[in-house]
Amino acid sequence: MEPRCAERGSRVVEDRPPAEEAELVSRARRGDVAAFESLVAAHQEMAFRTAFLVLRDAAEAEDAAQEAFVKAYRALDRFRDDAPFRPWLLRIAANEARNRRRSGGRRRALQLRVEATISRDASVQSAEATALASEGRRRLLDAVNALSDDDRLVIGARYFLDLSEAEIATLAGVARGTVKSRLSRARARLAQRLATESEGWTDD
Repeated sequence: MEPRCAERGSRVVEDRPPAEEAELVSRARRGDVAAFESLVAAHQEMAFRTAFLVLRDAAEAEDAAQEAFVKAYRALDRFRDDAPFRPWLLRIAANEARNRRRSGGRRRALQLRVEATISRDASVQSAEATALASEGRRRLLDAVNALSDDDRLVIGARYFLDLSEAEIATLAGVARGTVKSRLSRARARLAQRLATESEGWTDD
């Protein structure tokens, strides 16, 4: 598929990789270890978060991310020059995480780590408001963690990792046009779960 470039207002959305990244990939393919180390440094946190969405275990996710980089390095000769590196790498990380989960890795009761989107200024928020906001985040994370693997991955990729539709498509291994429908269904199931849990919470 040819890379596309679509303009939305003043914003340009491109599928083509940045020039600097493309150069690093090209050098890494020729055996430049330093170039690949630069790619690792740029994407290791995102690879970890992607693996964590699948495994929900920090230690396992760290191992999966590291193994993903090893596999990516070995597969560089099959990487398309005109393709962006990050979604390709994240798909490898997600697949490695799925393989680890299926093979029976360690399990820990960890929740998704999400940056708080509300102000933490104590002078603005009362203790009660802060407690309610904290409870709301906990319930949201519980609901996301209870989703199916596919729903959790697509929700996490869009709202926790802030990936584009094109990147999510590569990560999930689906056509770009399928991403919106998957997100819509996943959001609906998340909303239903939150509503159900809210009813039970209110009755307590």
